[in-house]
Amino acid sequence: MKFVIADDHPLFREALSAALKPLFERLEVLEAGSAEGLVDLINQNGHVDLLLLDLSMPGANWFDTLTSIKQKFPALPIVMVSANDDIDVISQSITLGASGYVPKSTPTSSIAEAIDIVLSGEQWLPADIAEKMTENSGNMNDMLNRFKELTPKQVSVLKLVRAGLMNKQIAHEMNVTEATVKAHISAALKKLNINTRTQAVLLMDKLQIN
Repeated sequence: MKFVIADDHPLFREALSAALKPLFERLEVLEAGSAEGLVDLINQNGHVDLLLLDLSMPGANWFDTLTSIKQKFPALPIVMVSANDDIDVISQSITLGASGYVPKSTPTSSIAEAIDIVLSGEQWLPADIAEKMTENSGNMNDMLNRFKELTPKQVSVLKLVRAGLMNKQIAHEMNVTEATVKAHISAALKKLNINTRTQAVLLMDKLQIN
């Protein structure tokens, strides 16, 4: 497995790399200190599984690096890592193709959880940020009406997500493939007009869906 950490602070890159290596088997971590050369770094090192990208990279303005990398490597999962916790900034990052947004104050265990979820093909946000984004997405009546549009299978999958099960466990529980689980989750999130499974869990809690 190969990750790229792109951040202009060497100590942060080193600390994050050291924290992640024990958590992922045979993990190789590459580092970039600026936007310049990041594309070459990815190209020169074969298949990269994940990019952990600082929002404010030297040599680029705000979302420039994110949009540039997504254009050149559309299949590469990108998790933004930033000290900026502005909801509009986070929402824009997700809209532009980031698979996750991790504040720099996030504990390593939560970053590892975020990476696992992103590598499974889904998006991840911290619970407090997901809650704010859910609140911004519409009032509870609208959300309840959207929830009523879900199919029974989609509701069942979300209930298992709420119970803390990962996709592989849900697939086993429902006797379907993991791809089918991902499809149900993706379709449900689209109908609910939200981005992440965390938001779905928070929404179910608020709507008291049992």
